[in-house]
Amino acid sequence: MIPIYAHGFFNVCRDGSVTQLIIFEYLDPGMEYFKLVRSKRGYAKELATLRRNMQLFLDAEDVRINNERVYPRVVSVDIGFSGSKDRPYIKYLVRFKGKLRDGDNIYEDSYESEVAEYDYVVTWVFPEGSSIIKVDVGYEYKVVSDNILTFFVPEGSETPGYESIVFRLGSV
Repeated sequence: MIPIYAHGFFNVCRDGSVTQLIIFEYLDPGMEYFKLVRSKRGYAKELATLRRNMQLFLDAEDVRINNERVYPRVVSVDIGFSGSKDRPYIKYLVRFKGKLRDGDNIYEDSYESEVAEYDYVVTWVFPEGSSIIKVDVGYEYKVVSDNILTFFVPEGSETPGYESIVFRLGSV
């Protein structure tokens, strides 16, 4: 399988819960994943392996909200196809929760730097009425609206190993 693109979506709720959806897209000329998902046993085994591997990857990160460590957990994983049998994708749903407060909050993630094997885009959506104050993700970014942030990571670039986003949450 050849990785070709990924999407990461983070949705931050006022109660501090964060839902992360990650979709990895592949080109699979041999249609190995298509053959795999047709086998219930093989499919279940692959989902368990994918879930375990992603959880190990997440466990190696140091994710903090307002300087308190939080623990992202894989809650589901699925394999699907984007229009053809040779275009599989893997979709992960990850959740974690921190304590937010009125005023400035900071999300931080420290992880092992690596070279991106494929292009990917990341989108953060913060609660309505919040505003993004400061961003350090190692790449150019765009504040789409007060509470929506997006950035693109090009294939072959080295990830910074640290990201932080400061956002202001107003009282409801």
